[in-house]
Amino acid sequence: MTRSFELKKGLTRAVLGAAVLAASLGSASVGQAAEVHLLWVQAMKDHPVHRLMQAGFLDKCKELGYICEVVGDPSATNWDIPATLPLAEAAIARTKYDAIGVYGPDPAIYSYITKLSKEGFPVVTWHVLPPEGTVDGLKSATGEDIPNAGENAAIAIGEKLGGKGTVALTQGASNDTENAMSDSFRKTIAAKYPDIKVLDTQMEGFEPSAAEAKAVAILQGNPDVTAAFGTTGNSIQTWSGAARKAGREVVIIGMDYIRQNLDLVKSGAAYGIVAQPLYEESAKVAELLGDLAQGKTVPYLNPLPAKVITAADLDPYYKMLDSAGQ
Repeated sequence: MTRSFELKKGLTRAVLGAAVLAASLGSASVGQAAEVHLLWVQAMKDHPVHRLMQAGFLDKCKELGYICEVVGDPSATNWDIPATLPLAEAAIARTKYDAIGVYGPDPAIYSYITKLSKEGFPVVTWHVLPPEGTVDGLKSATGEDIPNAGENAAIAIGEKLGGKGTVALTQGASNDTENAMSDSFRKTIAAKYPDIKVLDTQMEGFEPSAAEAKAVAILQGNPDVTAAFGTTGNSIQTWSGAARKAGREVVIIGMDYIRQNLDLVKSGAAYGIVAQPLYEESAKVAELLGDLAQGKTVPYLNPLPAKVITAADLDPYYKMLDSAGQ
């Protein structure tokens, strides 16, 4: 009887011990996830391309169990860093963040990255790859290989035109990302397709109707234009609308696999898209920030590939948008 009692007592202790251990591990897991708070700072927050980026970031945060917040001026058309920074500061004042992502295509934001670093925050940027040491305090960067994206667009247009024609080239604005892509596009055309002329780069801006009007004016002023490459997310919509209004056949390549752009390529209104890894690079930001928040070492440069996709390549990108709720 004593032996039976002791056996039961031992079993009870073992079960209780296992239960306590399981509860402890469970609470540690929850606690560890709750300890990682990440902030994403992005001007022009409501631009469709930026919303896709945010989906990649937030989805990865959810997968990893991080608590994440997105802040930025609530505009889809106006790039406004001065309106964004107070929102970031307000978020920092109310929440203790472990690491911060700052969207860095405009050098005007670099001083803010430095400020955050001096305050003790690990900072990661994305969509641009500034050379290491050029942005004081920046711990890591991820994004497409920007010159390669311009090169791929040039080759796609050059082949489609058969090596002859005139190309209009537009940017959303003058910034490091678009400037580098345009330069690479222009150099690749010159090297590989010397019989193709590239017009001077024009800034289409981010307001859709104004951008389309500018593209129409380019077509009307240059009857020899047979193709257009735009380096910003709305360029495909800009140029397809302009070509329709001008009654012209134009080989159009632009950026970003947002749904509107995929639909235009699918319909034949545009030829192709440089499939910038928007969702993928943004998910990578969550990984990098989380590692830095936990004291891990990460590579400074984390480049990702970007290819040109045409009508035959669209299905995986529609599925990606569906999964992101876009």
